[in-house]
Amino acid sequence: MKVNTQSVNFNADQKLIQFIQKRMDKLDMYYDKVIKSDVFLKVENTSDKENKIFEAKVSVPGDSLVVKKQCKTFEEGADMAVASLQRQLKKRKEKLRAHL
Repeated sequence: MKVNTQSVNFNADQKLIQFIQKRMDKLDMYYDKVIKSDVFLKVENTSDKENKIFEAKVSVPGDSLVVKKQCKTFEEGADMAVASLQRQLKKRKEKLRAHL
């Protein structure tokens, strides 16, 4: 799957981008019709430790799924977002199966 990663107001290092790509590739196991995904990494200027925002938009035929997570690290946000997307994709696949 093609993952387009954009970091807002900072430069993401290659290791982080590869980590996100690896996590997002796991979504193909749950729903093979995923077209592409856009990932946005943002850092809020707050004194709060959970200032990293991980936002993912996954395009599937006829719809798009959006998940937004706020965590201490982008890796933690990626894990939480992928887990949430896996649940959404499973639910979508079950709904499509029910209509057949």
